Amino acid sequence: MSQPHSSKPTSTIFSSVPSPQWTLLFLLFLCTVGFYTLHLPNSAAAFSNVRNALRFRNIYLSFATNSTVSAYLRALTLHPHLAGTHPALQTARFVYSHFADLGLRTHTVQYRALLSYPLHASLSAHFSDGSSRELPLVEPGGAGAEVVRPYHAYSPSGAVTGAQAVYVNLGREEDYRALRRVGVDVKGCVAVVRRGEESRGGVVGRAAEEGAVAVLMYTEGESMGGVERGTVMKGLGDPLTPGWGGVEGGEALDLEDSQILNRFPKIPSMPISPEVAYSILRSLEGPPMPHHWRGDALGPQPGRVGPGPTLLNFTYLAEKKIATIHNVFAIIRGSEEPDRYVLLGNHRDAWTYGAVDPNSGTAVLLDIARRYALMMRQGWRPRRTIVLCSWDAEEFGMIGSTEWVEQNLLNLGSKVVAYLNVDCAVQGPGFFAGATPQLDNLIIEVAKKVQDPDSESMTIYDNWMITNKVINVQRLSGVDSDFAPLLQHAGVPSVDLYYGRDFPVYHTAFDSYNWMTNHGDPLFQRHVAVAGVWGLLALHLADDPILPFNYVSYTEQLWVGICYLSFIIAYFLSH
Repeated sequence: MSQPHSSKPTSTIFSSVPSPQWTLLFLLFLCTVGFYTLHLPNSAAAFSNVRNALRFRNIYLSFATNSTVSAYLRALTLHPHLAGTHPALQTARFVYSHFADLGLRTHTVQYRALLSYPLHASLSAHFSDGSSRELPLVEPGGAGAEVVRPYHAYSPSGAVTGAQAVYVNLGREEDYRALRRVGVDVKGCVAVVRRGEESRGGVVGRAAEEGAVAVLMYTEGESMGGVERGTVMKGLGDPLTPGWGGVEGGEALDLEDSQILNRFPKIPSMPISPEVAYSILRSLEGPPMPHHWRGDALGPQPGRVGPGPTLLNFTYLAEKKIATIHNVFAIIRGSEEPDRYVLLGNHRDAWTYGAVDPNSGTAVLLDIARRYALMMRQGWRPRRTIVLCSWDAEEFGMIGSTEWVEQNLLNLGSKVVAYLNVDCAVQGPGFFAGATPQLDNLIIEVAKKVQDPDSESMTIYDNWMITNKVINVQRLSGVDSDFAPLLQHAGVPSVDLYYGRDFPVYHTAFDSYNWMTNHGDPLFQRHVAVAGVWGLLALHLADDPILPFNYVSYTEQLWVGICYLSFIIAYFLSH
C-alpha cells in the first residue's frame, strides 16, 4: 500500500538546508573520524594490549605446579598461629618475605586490637546414681601443648556450681518455645546446645535472655574427637575502635564502655566434644526429646531434655588483652589506571594449624603472587593496580580487614574495582562461588577456561553444570569472611570462592597438613584449580579495557525480589 503524501517538504542530506537530525548525525560522523584519526596509533596499541592480555592469561595457567602450592601449605602449617601470638608474627613475616623476594612492592600495616585467650577451664558432672566425673575440655592425642585449648573468644569468665543441665537443641527461639510448651524452664541451668547455622554469639546471647547461666556447645560430625573453637563477639572489627582503624596511638574506647560490653555475651560458654555432650545428654530425664532434636549422635534411642537430674560444675577464666595484628600487602602497580585497584584477599591467622582454614587459601595466594611475578619478568604489567592482601585476626571477627577498611573507607568505594576473597580454598570436592550479581558472568566465563581438578576431560564449568544442572552463583549475604567489610561497609563488588562445602576438622587441632594430604586434596589439584579461577578473575578485572561487569543479573535479582515482596504484601492484605 502506498504511503500517504505529506504536506511537509522532505529533507535529505543533499538539501540546501539540512534538518537538525542530519546535522547531528554529520557532526557525530566528523567527531568519530577525528577521534580515530587522532588516536589511531593508540587504537592499534589497544588491540595489541588485548592480544597480550590473552597471551598472558594462557601463560598464567601454564605456570601452575601442584608441588609448589603443597610446599607453601607445608611451610604455613608447621606451627599453630593464633592471631596476636609470636607464631602468628612469624607467619606474617613468612608471607612478607615471599612477596618481597618475588620483587613485589610489599608493606605491612599494623593495628592494636582487643583479643581474647583462655587461661583455665574445668567441667565436671554429678550423675543421679551418685557418681561424678571430670569431663575433658581438651582434644585427645596429637593436639600438642602449642595448640590453644578449645574456647570461645570473648566469652566472659565465670563459675557455675551444681547447676542442672538442660538440652536446648540448636538454641533458637522456636526451641525455647518448644521447651516451654512441655513445662521446661531453663533458668539457672547450663544449656547444652547443638551447633547450627546461627552465630555462636547469637545462641549464647539468647540462652542468657532465657535465664541460663552458661552454655556448652558441641558440633556434630567433628572427627577424631575434635572441638570447634570460635568467637562469640557480636559484629565485626576491633571492639575498642568501632568505625575507625585501631592504629597505634589512636583513639580507643575504654574496656568498660557500654558499647563494648554490649558486644560480648553476659554468660560464659565453652565448646565441647560430641562425646562429652553425649555423656551429658544420655543422663538427662524430664520430657522426651523431639525426634528431630536427636541429631546424628543419639540415633534411634529416645532421649530426654532435662533439666537434670545431672548437675554440672563449670569454671572458665579468660584473658582479654591488647595485641598487635599485621596485615601484609603486595602491590603490582597498574600501567594505565594506577589509581584503580583489584584486591585479592585471604586471612592468614588460624585457630590451630589452619591447613584448610585459612591457609589452603594463603598457599594459593602465594602461588598467584609467584605466577604474576614470572609474568612481570616476561613483560606483563596490569592496566589497573593489583593488590594482594593477607589479613590478620579474621577468626576473632574479621578484625584485620575491618580495621583496614575503616581506615581507608573514603578511597575504597571510588577506587576499588572489585574484591576477590578466598578463605578456605579447599575443604573437599565441589566448586562453589558467591558474588555480587554484576560478576556472575565473569565467574562463569573464567570457569570455562580452568581444568576441573576431579575430571581430566572437563572444565570447572562442565562439572559445575553436570553436578548442579544449573549454574548457581550464590549471594554474599553472610558475615563469615573478609568480604563482609569490603562489600557491606565499603560497597565494593565482591567474590568468594572455595572447593567443598564442609569439612569435619573445622576449627579443631586436626586441621593439619596431614589431613589435607590424606583427605582434603592429596594431589593439590583443587588448590591449583582455585588458583586458576582466582588469578584469571583478577587478570580480567585488571587488564580488560572495559570492566567485565554485567548488570543484567542485578536487574533479574531485583525483579525476583520485587515479585516476591509483592506476593507477600498481597498475601497479608488478603488475609
